[in-house]
Amino acid sequence: MRTLRVGIASYEEMRARTLAIAGGKYRPGPDEPKVWFSSAESFARILSDRNRSLLRVIAESAPESLAELAGLTSRKKSNLSRTLKTMEHYGFVRLSRGARGTLIPRVTYQRISLTLPLSNPERVGNEAA
Repeated sequence: MRTLRVGIASYEEMRARTLAIAGGKYRPGPDEPKVWFSSAESFARILSDRNRSLLRVIAESAPESLAELAGLTSRKKSNLSRTLKTMEHYGFVRLSRGARGTLIPRVTYQRISLTLPLSNPERVGNEAA
């Protein structure tokens, strides 16, 4: 079962982490988050109950177009498109082109695991995975 690891870090923490990685001072471990959000609130907005339900429908029904997905979820195609493009940005779904240019959504992970720090790490690489 594929799991996407997600973390929460401020802009400053992510900048310091990125610079440490680029400078060879820090190497991320395999169990560290691959996707980062700036706050728990932003994570919760993207993975709201409604959007998790949408991911479930995609995973179980494998719709062949946004029009089909709109019919399955009673959501407008334009709203689905916007929501799915945001989710694609974070790696929660993959959108591919089908026949006649239709967008085909697919869920890329079966689970999402959130690493939520309760305090600021003292230095990059000193946080729990």
